[in-house]
Amino acid sequence: MPRLPFEYHVDAIAEASAAYQWYADRSSQAAERFWAELQRARKLVTERPQSWTPYLHGTRCFPLRKFPYGLGYVELPDKIVGLAVCHFRRRPGYWRDRM
Repeated sequence: MPRLPFEYHVDAIAEASAAYQWYADRSSQAAERFWAELQRARKLVTERPQSWTPYLHGTRCFPLRKFPYGLGYVELPDKIVGLAVCHFRRRPGYWRDRM
């Protein structure tokens, strides 16, 4: 089965950038590890989008290792959309309406 293209919602890009900057302000190494983990999440989601637990309204969330964040996404017929880079301790599910 061919991989679907992946794109980020504009708000997810802003969330990823803000999280990266938060880590960078404290440790450049932590920021780089966060970014690498986000890239790993994107790769695995495009390889096996249905592997993670369904959430609300057909969305799913891939939890990042060693960070309190997840990559919230939805699989559409022609692409996968990263809806959010969400912190698990802040407003759960706020991003489900971004579809």
